[in-house]
Amino acid sequence: MLASDGAAVSTPRFVSEPIEPKSGTFDPVTISQGEPSLPTEFNWHDSVLEVGTLVRAWRSMKVDRGESYVKRHWFEFVARDGRRAVVYCERQARRGHPRWRLFTLAEP
Repeated sequence: MLASDGAAVSTPRFVSEPIEPKSGTFDPVTISQGEPSLPTEFNWHDSVLEVGTLVRAWRSMKVDRGESYVKRHWFEFVARDGRRAVVYCERQARRGHPRWRLFTLAEP
């Protein structure tokens, strides 16, 4: 598989694990507009996943009683170490459940 810059990237593996945004790494302007900001760093296991280049961002919707709501905010990025990740932020995470999750990860 090739990345958009032509570099070889492995097939993404499904992870679906909680990740913790490093505090103080959010964009206050985005947050003030009611949107989640992609943090610049995440703590995952015993390592740090540093966001390098944002590839794309999108939303998934949920329909409830005829109304459409944003359920998740998705972000695909290339980390500073070359890994390619897809993460999402639950718009309304249940109590006790993490808001951010690492969905897939591909090694360089």
